[in-house]
Amino acid sequence: MTGTAALPASWQDALGDELRQPYFAELTEFVEKERANGPVYPPSSEVFAALDATPFDRVKVLVLGQDPYHGEGQGHGLCFSVRPGVRTPPSLRNIFKEMHAELGTPVPDNGYLMPWAEQGVLLLNAVLTVRASEANSHKGKGWERFTDAVIRAVSARPDPAVFVLWGNYAQKKLPLIDAERHAVVKGAHPSPLSARKFFGSRPFTQIDAAVAAQGHTPIDWRIPDLASS
Repeated sequence: MTGTAALPASWQDALGDELRQPYFAELTEFVEKERANGPVYPPSSEVFAALDATPFDRVKVLVLGQDPYHGEGQGHGLCFSVRPGVRTPPSLRNIFKEMHAELGTPVPDNGYLMPWAEQGVLLLNAVLTVRASEANSHKGKGWERFTDAVIRAVSARPDPAVFVLWGNYAQKKLPLIDAERHAVVKGAHPSPLSARKFFGSRPFTQIDAAVAAQGHTPIDWRIPDLASS
């Protein structure tokens, strides 16, 4: 894919055919034109960052977001996550508040979620690019078809996983998941608009129980403080 990082090797067998479909060529052309006209996030090298950080055979938990943060320097290819040194966005602050209330983990001084990704938490957005300052500007251009294929591929694996669907948008993906074999954790979205319902929903307790029941090593949800590192 010209101008974009290659699909990580561990995902080639599961998703390689998608990149050869006509829709993906059209999507590629659209994104390249967008980049020629102005800033698009994340950078082309980080479009597949979530798949790169969490190999196909190591996915324990799949968290589904909507589209990347559209502010400068924010999105880096993992849903809900921001780069080190970038102010933690409101939805992620609410995730950390709930995590602290449930598990007693400290609220970190940063929103860089790479430690989760490296433990098998696939932080997948449904749409993988966005025009600067315009939320949902790349919606309906083809990314959803590709990320639906990601969800189906994880669902089709013999090894079970936990799918985390926060909010109505994410929960529409439920038909893509074999809920007989996999665990599904549903709840309100952590955005300020629905945080009242999100707080107290104890998603991390549910995820931890499902991960343990599936025989996987628990996730350490603690995010190291950058100020002390």
